[in-house]
Amino acid sequence: MKISKAITGNTLRTYLYLAAHGPCELREVQRGLEMSTPSLASYHLGRLVEAGYAKQDEEGRYVAVKESSTEILQGYSKVGNTLVPQLFFFTVLFTVLVAFFSYQSTQSESYVPYLIATSLAVVTLLWYETARLWQRLVVEPPRKAEKNA
Repeated sequence: MKISKAITGNTLRTYLYLAAHGPCELREVQRGLEMSTPSLASYHLGRLVEAGYAKQDEEGRYVAVKESSTEILQGYSKVGNTLVPQLFFFTVLFTVLVAFFSYQSTQSESYVPYLIATSLAVVTLLWYETARLWQRLVVEPPRKAEKNA
């Protein structure tokens, strides 16, 4: 199975909800994710089932397929109940280091331009990559298919 670009936003949130809460009925998912209608929850659950990331048990409850979690969550780490991009930690570290060394370089001006240029380039790249991964978690706006589903 390859990561699908379709597993983002509300569909990804639905998968994460199933993974965290275990077997859930349709209405549980709808209420837990504060979706406006059961058909919207059904739409996202259907996308997960179709992609092989969730299945229905004998009682009709939806269950996340555990084997898929590493594939869907590639590039993310779980901190408590929060999912964050793995690059977030490096981004914070380098942001703090750049701020510290930039402040220290005000005391000695010999290599200030190189330090600042290199540091800003690294921090910009890390923040860009972190934001790109985080974008997968952002709720996608409803589409016509979701409204009519």
